[in-house]
Amino acid sequence: MNTNTYVIGHVNPDTDSIASAMGYAWLLRERDGANTQAARAGALNPQTAWVLKQLNLDAPLLLTDASPRFSSVMIRLDSIRPEAPLGTAWTLASRTGGLAPVVDEGGKPYGIVHGYSLFKYFSETLGPRPGDTTVREMMSAQCRDAADTSVPKFSANAIIRDALNRILRDETDDYWVVDENGLYLGIARQRDILNPPRLQIILVDHNEPRQSIAALDEADLLEILDHHRLGNSPTHTPIRFTVDVVGSTSTLVSEQTAEAGLSMPPELAGALLAGLLSDTLILTSPTTTSRDKAAAERLSRWAFIGGSPLKGETIESFGKALLSAGAGLSNRKPEEVVSNDIKAYEAGGFKLAIAQAEVTDLVELADHLSPLTNALDDLKDKRGLDFAMLLVTDVVRGSSRLILSSNAPPILDDLPYPPLPDGTRQARGVVSRKKQLLPVVLGLLER
Repeated sequence: MNTNTYVIGHVNPDTDSIASAMGYAWLLRERDGANTQAARAGALNPQTAWVLKQLNLDAPLLLTDASPRFSSVMIRLDSIRPEAPLGTAWTLASRTGGLAPVVDEGGKPYGIVHGYSLFKYFSETLGPRPGDTTVREMMSAQCRDAADTSVPKFSANAIIRDALNRILRDETDDYWVVDENGLYLGIARQRDILNPPRLQIILVDHNEPRQSIAALDEADLLEILDHHRLGNSPTHTPIRFTVDVVGSTSTLVSEQTAEAGLSMPPELAGALLAGLLSDTLILTSPTTTSRDKAAAERLSRWAFIGGSPLKGETIESFGKALLSAGAGLSNRKPEEVVSNDIKAYEAGGFKLAIAQAEVTDLVELADHLSPLTNALDDLKDKRGLDFAMLLVTDVVRGSSRLILSSNAPPILDDLPYPPLPDGTRQARGVVSRKKQLLPVVLGLLER
């Protein structure tokens, strides 16, 4: 059974989401002895991929759905070959609770010898009058002759929920669990399939269901660590819930690490520093607090030591390289630009999403405006949204341009950002989606 607790950020994860998941999973293991593993709910964006490569860190496990899978209920029983004598299957079944999995030489399931298959084999072989055939003679037959070859197979990664109707219709107690190549991994019993263990989940860097891993309601939510507005779903039992006014979740992880008297390994400290500097635009964003600045100093002390991949860096030099790695429109497809860093919201009866992309000069927007607008419209239609926005932010000059999808509601005409001849809106001084743009948009929709 899988007893891991997964620490995971939001869908379309940014660097802070990935780094805080990795850092908090480490802290919970070191401080509390918890069995935690960092995970991610989506693909890495270019900036985060650059960070992990610089630090020689592996990406967290990809976990897009919290619904239990067959891998969580399988048990890898010993197996025998089809040509093995039936007596061997009898001996194995006595140790496994009545089952003898028969697997061929290539590792693929052949059949299962169980009580009913044995009875059927004996009946067909001996007929209504057993005669003089002895048990010893019967046990010398090959397992292939008495194996049930009609046992259904399920992939280890298959979602149990999707197969429940079939399982409830079957008169089968045991099922094969195989890998992507159809090779034997284990056996799943019906009683375990119908009552699978629930994943244990800790959310970081968000608390809104629309931004969470799919099927979160099928998991046990243990904790939330975040720095955004409240939008959490109700829970059946009390959980630890921390939402604080800082510029990044990485700041909160670094504070808890220091409070525990621990020092983060240089590579993880570098990842957390990247998450902090990315979210705060090297400590210049309006979301930056004195606690973020203290956290940056702390993390740089841990990350820039001798032997570290970041030895010799400074907060400023590392931050500039970090922002450059994630900036620009030319090296990404328009669909990626509008979907890599996007968050969905609901307000005033509207469903909306706000994406953000970073550039080092807003001049380059002119060459990409039409494809980006089309991509924004496609995203709106595919996700069933009322409208979508893309905030293109110049990380050097601290200003942005706002692109709206077609047919945006008239109420958005009151946005305090002057329209420009190319159809975009000038958001001078706006760099934070969370603290500057989102409150304005929600204020209009909910008035």
